[in-house]
Amino acid sequence: MPDSFTGGCACGAIRYSASAAPVYMGNCHCRDCQQATGSAYFPAVVVKEVDFTVQSGTPSWYESPADKGHLMRRAFCSACGSPVFLINGARPSARAIYAGSLDDPSWYQPSRDIYSLSAQPWDFMHPDLPKTDGMP
Repeated sequence: MPDSFTGGCACGAIRYSASAAPVYMGNCHCRDCQQATGSAYFPAVVVKEVDFTVQSGTPSWYESPADKGHLMRRAFCSACGSPVFLINGARPSARAIYAGSLDDPSWYQPSRDIYSLSAQPWDFMHPDLPKTDGMP
């Protein structure tokens, strides 16, 4: 796992950097994340807000309430539509980055699956990862 890393959207309009290693990596299978990614789950790379910088571009935002009532703010590129990161209102001092937006996503190693009860039946979850029905 790198001590710092970069990434951005598909068209390059939004670029970000993180100046420290992630504090958490995991797969979220909630229905909201499935819809936001258009896939089975959201592979999340979480860093502290103070270690995250948007280097260029201005993301657009989609906001929706989470299951516990706090606001989820999802940042995406208005030009290419790529999801880039989100701010979970329950943890505003963190940034959850979409692993697919990393310049080198090969180092992504999830530590668990969350909201596993919402996982789609066609989604293969790694059997060695711990599973949590909701948010741990």
